[in-house]
Amino acid sequence: MDIRLLIKAVGFFLLAAIGVPGNVYILLRFAIIKIKEKKLLPTNTLLMALAFMNLLIVFSRIILQFLNSIGVENFLNDSRCKLFVYAYRVSRAMSICTTSLLSSYQCIIIAPKTILWSFLKQKVTHNTLPIIAAILVLNLILYRTSIMYATTKRNATSSPYTLHLVYCDMDFLTYDSYIINGAIFSSMDFLFVGLMTVASIYIVYILLCHEKSIKGKRSTDRVQSKSVEYRASRAVIMLVILYVMLFGFDNSMWIYTLTLSNVSPDMNDARIALACSYSALSPLVIINTNPKLQQRFTFLLRKKIVFNTEEKDIKVNHIS
Repeated sequence: MDIRLLIKAVGFFLLAAIGVPGNVYILLRFAIIKIKEKKLLPTNTLLMALAFMNLLIVFSRIILQFLNSIGVENFLNDSRCKLFVYAYRVSRAMSICTTSLLSSYQCIIIAPKTILWSFLKQKVTHNTLPIIAAILVLNLILYRTSIMYATTKRNATSSPYTLHLVYCDMDFLTYDSYIINGAIFSSMDFLFVGLMTVASIYIVYILLCHEKSIKGKRSTDRVQSKSVEYRASRAVIMLVILYVMLFGFDNSMWIYTLTLSNVSPDMNDARIALACSYSALSPLVIINTNPKLQQRFTFLLRKKIVFNTEEKDIKVNHIS
């Protein structure tokens, strides 16, 4: 196998190997919590929605890239192309919208208690699922053009306004369609990335102000006061940092490709890897910072420690 294809295959395989179990674990763990406790915090509901959308991205793009890199050909027909492209576009849009909504909700939660913030907190807290559903419907409508323009790769010459994907092409046919679609969806991406960035900056500002206000308290009070704020906000800030970094690298490469007359396949594969990395890496951040998801690991670790201790005691008693 060509070294380039081998690196590509290993890279996308690792993303799938991390993304699938990570997102599935988050979905199953929160589903179990919902069944046992009869409720789920709005933040965890948003994280559950994010994990589901990230899982769709893994199946609709990362796994297809892996199959292509190991030589699987003619995998999709026209109907499947439309389905996979549409699923990827919608799930990617939902991933960025959910991350933005998550950061905005956390911003509302820790903001000073004023009439406006209290009103927003109440509305968002009690309408998390309807808000997610409304955003989903909006994205399903906006990205329906993916069904119109997606086709399987053909030997016939395509128009100059074609995006070449793994097994499919997005042929926009005319310059106007190409520019309008690109402008609308790029503007939406930058809008939501800007929103999550502003929200995260405000969260950091609130936490810094809170830090200054508790400096005069006792150390135990400071730790207890800080833990509530930090545990609720750390995951959101880390997710936003991760997304903004990957989004920045991806768009920097995209801007660079605009200066090239011919974009190499390696450059295109690198951009796809960056665009899909968030769906595979974000579960690591979520699991590492969410107490509800860590309870199972803590229980297993304690059980292992107790088992090892009992085993040592048995050996000592046997020797005695």
